This record gives sequence, C-alpha cells and structure tokens, in this order.
Amino acid sequence: MSVNWLASRSSGLSGMASVPGDKSISHRAIMLAALAESTSVIDGFLEGEDTRATARIFAQLGVVIEAPSPHTRIVHGVGLHGLKASAEPLDCGNAGTGMRLLTGLLCAQSFDSMLIGDASLSKRPMARVIKLLEKMGAKISAREDNFAPLHIHGGQVLHGATIDTQVASAQVKSALIFAALYADGDSLITETRATRDYTESMLQSLGWPIEFSAGKALVHAGGKLKASHINIPGDISSAAFLIAAALLIPNSDITLQNIGINPRRTGILSAFKLMGGHIELLNQRLQSGEPVADIRVQSSKLHGIDLPEHLVADMIDECPIFFVAAALANGTTRATGLAELRVKESDRIASMVKGLRDMGARVTDSPDSVEIVGGRLHSASIESFEDHRIAMSFAVAAQCIDGVTEIRDCANVATSFPDFVELAQTLGLNLK
Repeated sequence: MSVNWLASRSSGLSGMASVPGDKSISHRAIMLAALAESTSVIDGFLEGEDTRATARIFAQLGVVIEAPSPHTRIVHGVGLHGLKASAEPLDCGNAGTGMRLLTGLLCAQSFDSMLIGDASLSKRPMARVIKLLEKMGAKISAREDNFAPLHIHGGQVLHGATIDTQVASAQVKSALIFAALYADGDSLITETRATRDYTESMLQSLGWPIEFSAGKALVHAGGKLKASHINIPGDISSAAFLIAAALLIPNSDITLQNIGINPRRTGILSAFKLMGGHIELLNQRLQSGEPVADIRVQSSKLHGIDLPEHLVADMIDECPIFFVAAALANGTTRATGLAELRVKESDRIASMVKGLRDMGARVTDSPDSVEIVGGRLHSASIESFEDHRIAMSFAVAAQCIDGVTEIRDCANVATSFPDFVELAQTLGLNLK
C-alpha cells in the first residue's frame, strides 16, 4: 500500500521523547541469543519490519521466540549447532543487515538455505560478502553472482582465515565474524576504516573469546555463547532526524532519552557540532555494555563545513539528514568518501541530490562526494524511492520552508521507525 506524507513549516519543537530501539543491535541480539546455550531476554527490541523479519527467520530455523509484550523478546537459544533447516525460503524483507549477517551464519550450517528479500533488497549487492566468505570455505550461489535470492549450500567446512574486508561496512565485517564462530581455527578480520563494533561487543558480553579494537577483530575458535539479559538503547540513526529538526527549526528545545552513543555511531553528533549545533549529552551511563545518554538539542544557526572523512563511516546511515542540514545551513558543505551510500536501500546520493534540487538547492555530486550550497529552499513534491531515511530526511526539510511538501512512498519508514509520524507530531513537527 502506498503511503504519502504532507509536511509544512513548524513553529518549534519541545518536550522529551524516546526513539525506537537500535535496529543494528536488535538484529544481532536475536541472532546471538538464538545461538546461545539457554534462554535470553531482550528488552528495547525494535518493533520494525526489518527486525521482525529476522525474528521470523529464526523461528523458521527452529528457535522458540516469545513476545510477551511490545519491545520484549524471550529467545530460547538452541546453541551453536542447534538450528534446523527450513522447508521454505527465509524472507529478509527489506533488511540488508539481516540478509548479509545471515549469509555468514548460515554458510556454516549442515543444511542448505535460501535467502530472499523484497524488490529493493534484491537489487542490493551481495558479492562483496559472498566472495570473502568463499575464502573461508563457504559455497553460496546468487542471481548474477551478486543479488538475492541467495542459495547457501550447507555442509561446508569453514577454515579460520585472515581477511581484510577492503570496504568500510559493518555488515560485511559482521558476516565474516558470524562465519568465524564455526571455523576450525582462529580468524583475523581487518578493515581499512573502522566501523561499528556491535557484533564484537555483544559476542564478548555473551562470553565468546574475541579480541577487538578499531578496525580489527580476532575471533577465536571453539567458544560458546551464554544466555543473557540484553537491554537495547534507542537508535541514534532514528534520533538523528529529530536532532536535526530541533537544530534547524527556531524556538526548539528537546531531550531524547536513552540513546545509544557507541563511538562508532556518533559521527553525526560530531558533524552537527562542527556546524555549530547546540547538543548536550546528559546522564551518560553504560547499559548492557553499551554507552547511552540523554541528548538535549536546541535550535542553532548552522554553517557549512568540509566534513572530515574519518567521520563518514561513523555516520553513514545519517548522511541523508546531514545533507538536509547542509542545504539549510549558511555557506557551503563538502563531503567525500561516500561511495557506500550508492548501495543502500536506494542510491542515497542520487536520491538526496534529486530531492534537494527539486527544493531549489544547489548541489553537485560525484561517485563518492557531494557539495551543497546552503540557502533557502521551497516546497516540492518529493520521491522517497521507497527509502525510509530519504522519506524522514525530507519530512524534516519541509519543517523549515513555506508551503506544503508532499513526500511519496513512505511505507518503508516502518522498517526502522514505525511510529515516526506520531512521535514527530507530539514534539511539534507539522507532518501527516
């Protein structure tokens, strides 16, 4: 069903709010709890379509998962070798994280599996994962050697290996780490640029012998996963849209509670601060081994920057809303090292460039860079390309300009932030 939004200027945001649980952690929590030796409780689980798809897949693989209340899952782990073959394909929906991590996990099983996804996911490249897993002994068939459906051949013996991912992608790295749990020797996985370490941190908290630092993970063979109580913080990727809105809309002052501030995820906060944003981290603490804080944001006069390239990997999912902030800031913003945006739910550089130009922004782009001249925008009819982050980014842009902006095909926002419209309205965004 097609879902369109109408958005227009807001007079200011105020209040306190919580955002949905972190999507990346929710995926990993289900997967690792399923492989643990006993029963785990997950609180703060994201009730989004992507993460529910992952939970359904593990139910197909023989794992009993209870949902006694929203945002809670009880996972009865079956151990590392307790998964069972599914008679039906495993449908990842729109979840690239789910498909890539499952590819690493399932290539070590004794049975064959078929991974499928929706039309958008079926266009996303998988060869980058497949080729690296093959170095460990995996056997995986794909459409055109690159796209889902993926036929994962079971019964392979995986070998420990030293592998450099050659690409800054936590999904690629995590797929290799999942495969390494089953390898016959230790595996060393390195990255040219460090990415988020949720997989490594959760493995360590569940008792697996792993050593890791920025850009490097040494996974020892022969471990076990112990059951745990996992508390998932709010997703900073979801919070980023509300943070940007509060910075950009005059007379705004909001506090977002219990947000994950893993250092590999806070590039967007650093970028907004470099632009002149007033952002405070309050009540900083650890929750299930992850740093969390309450984030207070006040309206600010933003200016353009040359985005330091080292921040990009730590804000790759937040680049669309960063582009919106740049288009409404004073001066010119330049960013490079953005090639990973080309292979997300949409080509996010192309999607954002088109939408911003439709709103009157001056934008130029190359395969891995953008230059945005800030200034006044006007209302427009915007295509989201069925990409949840594109839709929410332009919903924020519309709060700062006159007229009514229509944003088309927003149903996929349910994959990461199912209550976005309702929460945005309570804080003062003009969106329906």
